[in-house]
This record gives sequence, structure tokens and C-alpha cells, in this order.
Amino acid sequence: MFEQLLLADLVTDLPQAIRLQRLVSTLRAHFRCDAVALLQLDNDHLRPIATDGLAREALGRRFAVSQHPRLAAILARRGITSFDHDSALPDPYDGLVDDRAGEPLPVHDCMGARLHTEGRLWGAVTLDALEATAFDADTRAELQRFLVLIEATIRVTRLETEIRALRISRNTNALPDASLFEDCRIIGQSEAITRVLHELEVVADTELPVLLSGETGVGKELFAHRLHRLSRRRDRALVHVNCAALPESLAESELFGHVKGAFSGAAGDRPGRFEAADGGTLFLDEVGELPLAIQAKLLRTLQNGEIQRLGADQPRHVNVRVIAATNRNLREHVRDGSFRADLYHRLSVYPIPIPALRERNADVPMLAGHFLELNRARLGLRSLRLSAEAEDALQRYHWPGNVRELEHVISRAALKAVSQGVDRNDIVTLSPGLMDLDSPAPPSSGTAGKTAVEAAAVPAGMPLRDAVAACQRQAIRQALAAQDNNWARAAQQLDLDPSNLHKLARRLGLKTR
Repeated sequence: MFEQLLLADLVTDLPQAIRLQRLVSTLRAHFRCDAVALLQLDNDHLRPIATDGLAREALGRRFAVSQHPRLAAILARRGITSFDHDSALPDPYDGLVDDRAGEPLPVHDCMGARLHTEGRLWGAVTLDALEATAFDADTRAELQRFLVLIEATIRVTRLETEIRALRISRNTNALPDASLFEDCRIIGQSEAITRVLHELEVVADTELPVLLSGETGVGKELFAHRLHRLSRRRDRALVHVNCAALPESLAESELFGHVKGAFSGAAGDRPGRFEAADGGTLFLDEVGELPLAIQAKLLRTLQNGEIQRLGADQPRHVNVRVIAATNRNLREHVRDGSFRADLYHRLSVYPIPIPALRERNADVPMLAGHFLELNRARLGLRSLRLSAEAEDALQRYHWPGNVRELEHVISRAALKAVSQGVDRNDIVTLSPGLMDLDSPAPPSSGTAGKTAVEAAAVPAGMPLRDAVAACQRQAIRQALAAQDNNWARAAQQLDLDPSNLHKLARRLGLKTR
């Protein structure tokens, strides 16, 4: 039965994420275990790309192989590696298995195997069962037989990625590397982030200027790096210029260079950032901060590809693709005269708005998991995770500082927990009290008899999108509570199709298991 399901998926046109999710779910059902994870090797880290039975935050984690002896042992040998129920080796999933969330894994069985594609090490698959002696010799032999089908599924997924890469790079002579499309630094699976990543793929291999806009802390620099890595210029330099840090008196020299004697202290010729990026990409971060005089010179370069060093008589030709980023509304600055309209139109040939974190609420647990693992390693902890209440508080928070603020909140909470004298060999669980978040107040008892929308606690000033999401979460929770956590009856109460209710719940960040 297992082989039939996997073979059927291999010949079915499925989105990559669904194909891999069906793989781990089928493995978990067949082996009747509590958790399955498919992990891809990225340099010296293993990153989960599909899991079943683990907390959602696990998908955002990056497990350093050197810090996790079980994972290192699995990668070190061919065949099936198993760990007896009394193994003293720490488990990377401590506190992350759904049925034991936040608790140390009790005596349990674990087995895994390294996976290969095209003769190269690709990653690993791991299976965990909370029941001791669940994985006997026959079970391990069965997993060994299935490895060829698991690796075939990964090869199909990789082939689909390579085909997509070829389509995007159809105008280049170089064969693209499919790994470019698996940049693990941008974490998220929400509709908003998926849409942005698609936009990057569409425009990456053109020579069009791109304007990345978004609030402070959304990660515009990461998206600029991904855009460069997907482009035909990926083997050349990406030069980063922080326009907000350029003193007006030195901005022209920094961007375009100068010749000896151009000004006091110019002891020799010096190329600027445009020349440094020749053949590659120039990333103008916070471009809205450029002085008007420099904007005019920048426009000339974008128009004819020429620069002129300060103090030089002759122009120089440069071949540079420009990516700009801003947290300002440049249209408003055009209207008030602080930004040139012609430069704005040159820079924004292909504008891509980067969503704020509150617009990709479902990605918060994954991002939090990423920062939790970083802090776990930094602080030397056995395990670091969120309580269910803390996860809920993070998803309800407005995030004015976006992903950068989330990183700081997790780091600060982890440090506070350690300062309170926790045992580093225990699972450290972060509670809402360590987060210092201004969370919405819970509904009062006076809300009895009101609708879910009326009873939902929505703080003043919350954007309409967030207010609607908060009300939807409240309505789903109330329906589940009224129907004894029966999703089918809750869907009937809410007048929704059960599958649509599950989709909505996942989009809102609610657990559906």
C-alpha cells in the first residue's frame, strides 16, 4: 500500500510542497510513529523542509550537524541508523513533538537514514516513536527498502525545480543551479511571501531595475540578495550601499569615485561603488535618503550607463543592474519635491512591495523557530521552545518592527529565561511574560451572548485586516469549544465546508490537529 501511494504521487503533477508533505505524512501513517521529518543538508546545517507530527516552529529551525549527535550519526553512515530507547544522545526534537509539546521526550525509539540524489548527499529522513521498541529489525529493513522511493520523490522534486530554473534563465548561456531556488534564509510559506518569491523569480533574470519597498525590519536586504542570486549576474559582485549613511559631502565620491586632487584629502584615484559593481548588481538601500544633487547624477547613470569620477574630465561606462530599497513612500516624496519624479520612474520599473510581518501572520511560528534554534545554540541550551500561550501571543501581536523585532523579542526572552537560573539540560520554555508584548486583553465575562466578532478583543488602532483575522480566530476557537473540538461539527456551526475551515485555520496560524 505504501509503495502504491508513493508511486501514484510520483506520476502525479503536484506542487513541490504538497508532494513532500504527502511523503512524510504517508511515512508516518505507514510506520505508525509520532513524528517524521525530511531534512535537507545546507552546508553544515540540516533544515526541515517537510514534517508531520512536529510543532510548526520546527520548519523554521536550522540544526547545526555538529551540535546534534543523532543527526551527525545518521549522516555519517549509509543504511538505517537507529537509536535504542535508552540512548543517552540528546534528541533534536525534544519539546517539538506535537503529542509531547514543551516536554522532554520520554523513553522512545528513533531511526533515520541519509538520502542521496545524483550520487550526492542530499539530507536525511528521521522517524520518532514515543513507544519504546517500536522500531524493530523488520521495521528498519522495511525503511531500508523504501529509501529508493523516498529518494525518487526528492529527485522528481529537484527535477521540477531545475526545469523552473531553466525557464527563468532561458536567456542565459549558463546552466542555472537549482539550489539558487532553495535559499533557506527567507523563511515562510504564507501566501504573501510565496507571492513575493514568485515576483522575484519573474524579474530576476531581466535587466530591469527593481524597487523593493516595505517597512523597516521586513528584510529587504535578504530579498535583494535573493534577486541577485537568481539573476544572470549571480557570479559577479553584489555591492551594497546604505544611502542613509552617506554624508552629503562624500556621497558623490562614494558612488562615482574621484581622481587625485579632486578635493582636499584626495591623495589618489579611487573608484566608486558603481565601478566596484561593474558587471554585477548595485543595491541602493534606503534610496529615498539620497540628496537631490546626487539623484540627478544617479539618473544620468541609469539612463546612459555612464559615470564620471569627481574631478575627472572623461566619463566611464559601467554595466550595472540596480536594485533599490526604501521604507518611505517615494510617491509622496515626489509630490513634495524631495525626490525626483524621473528618478523614481527609472528605479521603479518593477516595484515589489515586501509584506509586513502582520500581513504574513502564519509565518510567525516558523520564523520564531529559526530564532529559537539560533539562541539555543548561542546559550548552550539542550532545548528552547515556545509555550502554546507564547506562540499565540506572538501571532496576535502587531509587530511594528517586523521580523527584526521578532528576532530581538526571542533573543531577549531567551536571555531572561537563562538569567532566572534555568537548568541548561532541561527544556527551556518561553512564556508570554518573558516577551514584553502588548497583547490584546482576553474577552471579559461580560461578552456572554455576543457574537464572536463582538466578543473578540481587538485593540484600538488595529488595522482592519488584523481585526478581521482576530475575529476569525475567535469564532473558530469558540466553535471548536462548543463542539468538543470536533472540526466537522464546528465547520457546520460556522456554515463552512470542513476543508475550507482547515485552510482558513492554517492561514490564521491555528493548529488543525
